[in-house]
Amino acid sequence: MSRMSTNFGSYEIEYRRRVSRPRRLLRSVLQLFAAAAAVVLAGLFLFPLNAHAGRSCEQQKPHAAAVMKGMQLAERTAQGLDASGARVVLLARAGQDLGKYGVRYSHMGIAYKTETGTWRVVHKLNHCGTAMAAVYRQGLGEFFLDDLWRYEAAWAVPAPAVQAQLLAALGESPSRITRLHAAPYSVVSYAWGHKYQQSNQWAIETLAAAMEPGTIRTREQAQAWLQFKGYEPTALKLGPLTRLGGRVGSANVAFDDHPNEKRFSDRIETVTVDSVFDWLPRAGLGAAPVMLRL
Repeated sequence: MSRMSTNFGSYEIEYRRRVSRPRRLLRSVLQLFAAAAAVVLAGLFLFPLNAHAGRSCEQQKPHAAAVMKGMQLAERTAQGLDASGARVVLLARAGQDLGKYGVRYSHMGIAYKTETGTWRVVHKLNHCGTAMAAVYRQGLGEFFLDDLWRYEAAWAVPAPAVQAQLLAALGESPSRITRLHAAPYSVVSYAWGHKYQQSNQWAIETLAAAMEPGTIRTREQAQAWLQFKGYEPTALKLGPLTRLGGRVGSANVAFDDHPNEKRFSDRIETVTVDSVFDWLPRAGLGAAPVMLRL
């Protein structure tokens, strides 16, 4: 499959190309209804996409109740982020049930407050039905309008120095922001590997590059910085039958980047939101996460 280019703009073009007409019509109706009730929702939406992370890619008809609940979570999250006083946070959602693996949140992005006061999220999304991904910038509405497993948000506020570095990085050109992005995607990519890159992995490698912009130019260098700072990935216990089923049934699941001694001992080390949230305070890079649930 050819490499898909990183998308970081042309919102209306992407919106019309990737979103079905019924979904666009439903969104329009609901936005009219919501606008009459709460002007504060303005700015929460940029463009929904047929790309996902942290959940399956099954195509489903949008339900009005789910859309409204996602909008409510986006609004309350915006209020919570404003109250935190932060300019940049690591923002998470629960796109699927990962409780059996001891993981609470499935997907993370880097959220930042613009000069106009609205919040945007830069994050990596897997193209449905493929083993490829790209980096997108969205509003909070899109971030939480993704068939959530649990209507819950969580965010960690980085230390002031980390926020300053991330904000400077996010102000650079798209090519600079996404320079560590690798399109080949596996949802369980090896935390210290380079063959694939999943969404949470991109986020913390980008954080590393932001902290050392003059020296970190490759994924290998970013991962070395993360190891130096004491980051520890989550070790998932996945037996051979689970691995085989995942590999055969999903284009976005691969295990061949994991070292044999770990893979064949059923130890799959990958980047999870939970492990990042545990690491930030331990490394002195940020505060413990804040949780908001509807």
